[in-house]
Amino acid sequence: MFFAPDTDEALAFDVALMNTVAGASPSGRDEIADPGQLAGFVDRFRFSGRVDGDAAELDAVRSVRTLLRSAWTLPPDEMVTFVNDVLATRDARPRLTRHDGTDWHLHATSADTALADRIAVEAAMALVDVVRSGRTRRLRACAATDCDGRLVDLSKNGSRRFCSVRCSNRTNTAAHRARKATRAAGTEG
Repeated sequence: MFFAPDTDEALAFDVALMNTVAGASPSGRDEIADPGQLAGFVDRFRFSGRVDGDAAELDAVRSVRTLLRSAWTLPPDEMVTFVNDVLATRDARPRLTRHDGTDWHLHATSADTALADRIAVEAAMALVDVVRSGRTRRLRACAATDCDGRLVDLSKNGSRRFCSVRCSNRTNTAAHRARKATRAAGTEG
C-alpha cells in the first residue's frame, strides 16, 4: 500500500468516474448520462454528502470528470499547479472526520458543498499524496489503443498498463493473432 486508505478510495473513485465516458466505459456509452445514473454511481461508492439529483449537478460533475481526465497524466509540476488551483478555487478546508463506520480520514469540504466541488476537492487531496510520495507516474492512460480509460497503478512492481482485464485481454488477443498471421504468411512464401 502506498497511500492512506482514504486516498486509495478517492483514487479508485476518481478512476471509476473518469472511466464513465463513452470511450472508456464497458458499455461504450456515457455511464452518467442522466441524474439517476449519477446518483447510483455516487451511492455505489458511498460518496458522502449532498446530492441534488438535477441536471445542473450532472453537468457540473461531468465537467469535473473532464477536468480530472486532463489532469491525470500531467507532469508533477503541472499536477501541483492543478491541485493548488482546485483547492484554492473550491474553498478547501481540510479537517479530520469519521462517519458511516469509517475511521479517521480527511475531508476538505462540508457535506452540504455541491457534489462537483466535493469530488474535485477530494480528488485534489488524493493527488496531494500522490505528488508528495513521488508516484505521479502511477497515474496513467490505458495502453489499449482503442480505449480512453484511466488507471492508477497500485501494483508492487508498477507494471499495470490497462484500465481493465477486458482491455488487457483484447490487446493481448490482437497481438497474438497478429503474430500468428505473420508466422502463417512467412511459411506460405
